[in-house]
Amino acid sequence: MLNPVSILLVTVLSSLMSVAMLGSLQFAAIPGVRRWIVAGLLWVVSMALVALQSLPYPKFVSVVLTNALLAYSITLIYEGCRQFQGLRPVVFLPYAGCAGVFLGSCYWLYVSPSFSARVVLVSVFHAALYASIGWTIWRHRPRRRARYSYVFFLVMALLSVLGHALRGLVYLLGWTQQTDLLQLTPINLIFLASGILSLPSLSIGMVMLAHDRLAERLEKWANIDTMTGALVRRAFMERAQSMLERDGSGAGPVSLAIIDIDHFKSINDRHGHAAGDQVLAHVGRLIGTNLRKDDLFGRIGGEEFGILLPGTGRQDALARIEALRQLIVGNTCQASSAGQGRIDLDCTFSAGVGEHRPGETLSSLMARADAALYAAKSLGRDRVVGTPAPPER
Repeated sequence: MLNPVSILLVTVLSSLMSVAMLGSLQFAAIPGVRRWIVAGLLWVVSMALVALQSLPYPKFVSVVLTNALLAYSITLIYEGCRQFQGLRPVVFLPYAGCAGVFLGSCYWLYVSPSFSARVVLVSVFHAALYASIGWTIWRHRPRRRARYSYVFFLVMALLSVLGHALRGLVYLLGWTQQTDLLQLTPINLIFLASGILSLPSLSIGMVMLAHDRLAERLEKWANIDTMTGALVRRAFMERAQSMLERDGSGAGPVSLAIIDIDHFKSINDRHGHAAGDQVLAHVGRLIGTNLRKDDLFGRIGGEEFGILLPGTGRQDALARIEALRQLIVGNTCQASSAGQGRIDLDCTFSAGVGEHRPGETLSSLMARADAALYAAKSLGRDRVVGTPAPPER
């Protein structure tokens, strides 16, 4: 027969499984996961205390301590969600709420005993925290990731808000009379089940979010050149092709620049490959941090980079690449020379720039920009050369 104790025991087991799944991810260094694990363990302890209320231990443990542990576990989940989304985890209000739950539980247990008042207090606190948890995850979700995990998490959080809010309202208005949490009544079973199953349900969402973050990390490792921060050639070519297809549909002009670091082979020969790597990282960092959000930056060869500039015509592209060239010239690279120790290297680059023509393939555009790059090199390097202007659209 279904009863409160059996519901609690099922919840304890499901919570332990959720904690185990989250525990398998703790060494992946995903922000917030450790707080979620601790919250799950505290939840299990508090549910076990509730299930064992028939044992002869003080009411302080079964009521006050249990409510305080539950409040703190939800607070840790909230902090973990903030940390997961790159926000400062610790905030004052949830801890003030935890203190309020502790003091209120003491007051309505010892000073003015009222089971309904305690239920209303705890329900309001949990509803507010679950609403904040759902909002934090949804509001700061990555815009370019699939929404499924975030929608699931939000729905679970909102269902928890609804369950706790309805429970608090029913007890506030006195629509049910109850003196014990484990009292066997239909409405108590419904509210007890919805309340104590909220965390296990949300834990599934936490696991989904953590796996999505892992997938995002793996995709980044597969697509990003770790030395320079630029896209690897394959990822750059795929995204550039998609961007040019949008250009072909009338989204606006798109220009391509191919950049080559000047005298890079001699840097490797004179100072060693470690110095060459430091030059690559230096140039990649300066270029990458001075591009627009929608610009595409990729490493397409050893010391060769490509930049695709959406919404940018030939003249504007020439001006922007020229500004990058001057930026590189104005910033020396501190490198470790194989024979001279720490040295300052002056870096320059040559670049060819071309604007995409209607119906032109990516390979054709790259060939034209590459021809302009070789023209820049033949003119003495450290300069930007453009391809002939495209015909009028």
